[in-house]
Amino acid sequence: MSRATRASRPPLKERLAPRLARAEAAVFRGAMNLPEGVQRRLAGRPVVREGQTLAVDTQLMLRLQKVARKAGAETLDIPDGRLAILEQSALAGGRQPIGSAQDVKVGHLLGRLYTPTSHRPGAPAPLLVFFHGGGFIYGDLDSHDAPCRFLAERSGVRVLAVDYRLAPEEPFPAAYDDCVAAYRWVVANAADLDADPARLAVGGDSAGGNLAAGVAIAAARDGLPLAFQLLIYPMTDARGQAASRQAFGAGFFLTTEFIGLASSSYTPDAATHTDPRVSPLLADIPPGLAPAYLCTAGFDPLRDEGEAFARRLADAGVEVELQRFADQIHGFFNIVGAGRTSRAACAVIAAKLRAALG
Repeated sequence: MSRATRASRPPLKERLAPRLARAEAAVFRGAMNLPEGVQRRLAGRPVVREGQTLAVDTQLMLRLQKVARKAGAETLDIPDGRLAILEQSALAGGRQPIGSAQDVKVGHLLGRLYTPTSHRPGAPAPLLVFFHGGGFIYGDLDSHDAPCRFLAERSGVRVLAVDYRLAPEEPFPAAYDDCVAAYRWVVANAADLDADPARLAVGGDSAGGNLAAGVAIAAARDGLPLAFQLLIYPMTDARGQAASRQAFGAGFFLTTEFIGLASSSYTPDAATHTDPRVSPLLADIPPGLAPAYLCTAGFDPLRDEGEAFARRLADAGVEVELQRFADQIHGFFNIVGAGRTSRAACAVIAAKLRAALG
């Protein structure tokens, strides 16, 4: 090989990176799909908190991350943290089948429309407008591509994911304003989307669940049609006073440090923590609010405030179903490409969406 040829080749580290990533993915998925008894021997003694036992495949995943010394996104510079979130999402999500996935414009925002294989064009169909999680600072259309594919294909409902502005570059109320504007655009353009105005829904996970809850409240106040809310372990109280914030703030993926970074980035002015657009738990519940399915994870710092919000909705006369996946951690919605228990929980969520929108 000539000196010129050697000089033109990428460095060895860059050439090895794709191979290492494939090897890591193979090891991860292999471990996550081992028989439960083998996983238990590898994961160690069961983790039991408050009468809940952490799923063994989830426990093994957390142990593998610790052994591999994977840095949490919150320990990195935000640009590097965003890349880390994308890498984690790709590893956990795998390649999920879908009828089609098309990048589209949602007003002035970017979106991605997922159409399940079962969809038959021609008649107006139900549509879920989805907002991704990531603490208002991470996440995009790609970080949640796999779970959106899974949700659409399993439910038979088309999913329109929306990419909103992120903090700290664009703090509150940028994300909230974008999501409300996106839903208004969907309502105004339902015919062009072949969407049935009577079967529109909003949903999201974590920060996206917070935004979806805020959009639902705004829709009810403004008289916009909305049939359903799909709220997956939402952040509902920025004051952070719930007991689960302390009980599960270390060792279960979502950390106290991550939440602190998200809060200081999205709402640097502490006075905004009581703004109902930030903390839906503190909002006045308007009449006509759409029915909701709200799920939480047993080992999640956001668990208690999510469940408090469900009770708040019920006390206000809103039809709401609350479900706790007691053996899961925050982030399980993204783990659809490996393991058993998180994927099974996501299948339940998809079934709830299917039942709600038919």
